[in-house]
Amino acid sequence: MKRKSIFGIFWPSTATIALLLLAGCVTTQVDPGKDAEALPAAVSIRAGYTCCNLHYDGDRIIDSNPSQLPFLPLGTPIRIKRIEGYVAHADVGGRPMQLALESGRTPENFRLWLERIVVGDNPQIKLSGFPSTVREAITAGQVTKGMNREQVVMAIGYPQTSDKIRMDGPHWRYWWSAYLPYYVYWSGNKLTRVEGPAEAVGTVFSRAR
Repeated sequence: MKRKSIFGIFWPSTATIALLLLAGCVTTQVDPGKDAEALPAAVSIRAGYTCCNLHYDGDRIIDSNPSQLPFLPLGTPIRIKRIEGYVAHADVGGRPMQLALESGRTPENFRLWLERIVVGDNPQIKLSGFPSTVREAITAGQVTKGMNREQVVMAIGYPQTSDKIRMDGPHWRYWWSAYLPYYVYWSGNKLTRVEGPAEAVGTVFSRAR
């Protein structure tokens, strides 16, 4: 059977149906004082793997995924334990972490973000089949010229959900820090360049390819 991609914007998740069965095993809790309307955003995928390299500050991962922060590697086991407002409390690689939607707080954005970053198939399997330069760049949290969109997502995550960026569009916006964006540009399905603050570009863009 043909393996499905983790890049859910182009292919449906292979794990959605199977992991629906796990939903009854995980308690979803919502603090009434913290955006109780987020309850409908409880995602069907409650356990699996991180889709991509997820940057963190202490015990917190946020939707802008600032690239200047350290990151947990793609394929890290993750299990969502409970949801309070727009924060999902999870076990990520054996560490208690908070996955917090800080921008565009709607139940739909929350659901979409969590379903993007928690995937059923371990992306490390697909990573192992890429050319060595691509594998090394992704492992380092970097992108290189010629990478496709799925590979860029693995390396630096998805653009911020609230930006409503077209995933097949000519450029994506990312965040180096809370206030400094940078951009990746596409020609079809191939990355052509990265533009933004020198520190961001120098860190995120690998010229090894």
